[in-house]
Amino acid sequence: MLRFTDFIIDCPDTMKLAAFYSELTGRPIKDGSHENWAGITFGEVELAFYRVDDYRAPQWPDGAHPKQFHLDFEVDEIEPEQRRVIGLGATLQQDFIDDEGYGWRVFTDPVGHPFCLCRNKGVVWTDQGLIWP
Repeated sequence: MLRFTDFIIDCPDTMKLAAFYSELTGRPIKDGSHENWAGITFGEVELAFYRVDDYRAPQWPDGAHPKQFHLDFEVDEIEPEQRRVIGLGATLQQDFIDDEGYGWRVFTDPVGHPFCLCRNKGVVWTDQGLIWP
């Protein structure tokens, strides 16, 4: 049986990037994390950070140095979350919010990985996760 267990992000400093995503998501850094491997648990899945010597950041949206992946975070309101993630060290890259306040904004984390804050019309949060319209 195949199980999805980890999403691993290369970076130059595992603890620094884990601290960024810990603050971003409100989840603690996993016990036993260290300079070569750090993690944050989301149910059965771990968002992990792996130290890479000579790390080279993606240069989104430059196709010569592609993003490789990105993370989406659904939020209730974009503006307060934008202020919060920028305060944590993220950088706003591009805005795709419509006149009604729905859409997404692309940010990069402190080492250049892109992620989006998304606000989708009609999405409802439940204990089991998101319900899409």
